[in-house]
Amino acid sequence: MLSYIPRRTFAAIPLLLGITVISFVIIQMAPGDPASLLMDPNISPADKEKFIEKYGLNDPIHVQYLKWLGNMLQGDFGTSLIRKGTPVIELIINRLPNTLLLMAVSTLIALLISIPFGIISATKRYSKLDYLVTVASFLGLAIPNFWLGLILIMVFAVHLKWFPTGGVATLNAPFSIWDRIHHLIMPAFVLASADMASLTRYTRSSMIEVINQDYMRTARAKGFNERKVIYNHGLKNGLIPIITIFGLMIPGFIGGAVVVESVFGWPGLGKLFIDSAFQRDYPVIMALTVISAVFVVISNLFADILYAIFDPRIEY
Repeated sequence: MLSYIPRRTFAAIPLLLGITVISFVIIQMAPGDPASLLMDPNISPADKEKFIEKYGLNDPIHVQYLKWLGNMLQGDFGTSLIRKGTPVIELIINRLPNTLLLMAVSTLIALLISIPFGIISATKRYSKLDYLVTVASFLGLAIPNFWLGLILIMVFAVHLKWFPTGGVATLNAPFSIWDRIHHLIMPAFVLASADMASLTRYTRSSMIEVINQDYMRTARAKGFNERKVIYNHGLKNGLIPIITIFGLMIPGFIGGAVVVESVFGWPGLGKLFIDSAFQRDYPVIMALTVISAVFVVISNLFADILYAIFDPRIEY
């Protein structure tokens, strides 16, 4: 295991480089001139040339990429083209805690709800509760995040006034943990909804296969309590395929955060990405793409490590 982690990390380097190359080329191929979006239409040709030279926009694409890559390896993602030269790393550091908080709470909600309901649905197969969980799961998979978010805002924020319509905290109000939780509940639930539904279905299917195994019947024959048989013997073996889904949930949260943060006005990386994409802020877009790719690689590595923890038969 100790030798596997460094090998897997080094193997991810070519993947990350490939992602940066493809992303950089796609951004450069987008129609329009970023310089024309940033400058005054009445600017003089000389000043326009100085601006283009300053940001290296007249260099060949491979030169621009190599310059960006060299600076990125030194921790310098450049400066924002739109936000008056603000360093990109400063924008990311200011927004990253909000996105990590949203993703962590959404992951916790998804796990705490989906796994118990999946187990209950498997142990009470074909019951009314099983059908109810199945219908709720299908609805969670079918309903888009943005639509669910808008409905929750309309019902619980506009009409019932139970929750705020958006933001991370009440403006001009002293810091309050309850206020932060109050603003976090709806976006976290919406972000967790799709993954929560799929995780419930996978948990149910996995547990159904495990329940009828020979070692489960042996445990029951020894007189163990059914709850202990399910959770101590069945769940640990049933979690193996679920770990795969959990590893894929992290990239899904990153993509979903773009939509959810835009709907709820949550000041995180997702909203920053949307704003930068509309404004053609290349440095910010590239930095967020690299960070998202790193999150995906780390989540997959974390899933592989969990395999070995829950199944000692796996060797790397």
